[in-house]
Amino acid sequence: MGNDEAEVRAAAERMVAAFGSGRLDDYFACFSDDATFLFHSTPERVESVDAYRRLWDRWVHEDDFRVTGCSSSGARVQILGDAAVFLHDVITDVTTRAGAETLHERETIIFARQSDGRWLAVHEHLSPAPSTD
Repeated sequence: MGNDEAEVRAAAERMVAAFGSGRLDDYFACFSDDATFLFHSTPERVESVDAYRRLWDRWVHEDDFRVTGCSSSGARVQILGDAAVFLHDVITDVTTRAGAETLHERETIIFARQSDGRWLAVHEHLSPAPSTD
């Protein structure tokens, strides 16, 4: 595994750990300010980190949304110069006013190397994992 791949994997691991433990400032710091997001559970495309934070705040206000855990498996990294594609399967435990739920999803995260050498996410696409029934 090359150094770039290890750095991207480490950036993704930091993101998943922050997300799963509810450290929202650390989680959102893993993205560039102009990152974009596509979520299967949300009809609109999310055009920035600020827009995502507002959406997150809406989920909390309307549904008492909380992430209580997150794990990643099956990661694959493709380095494309100063960009990288990170693919993985995620299992996320959440609670809302309706109760607890475990979500099985697949995610693609595009990372870009910043001028200071850090890898930040510039795009995230989340989709439901296919049913194994």
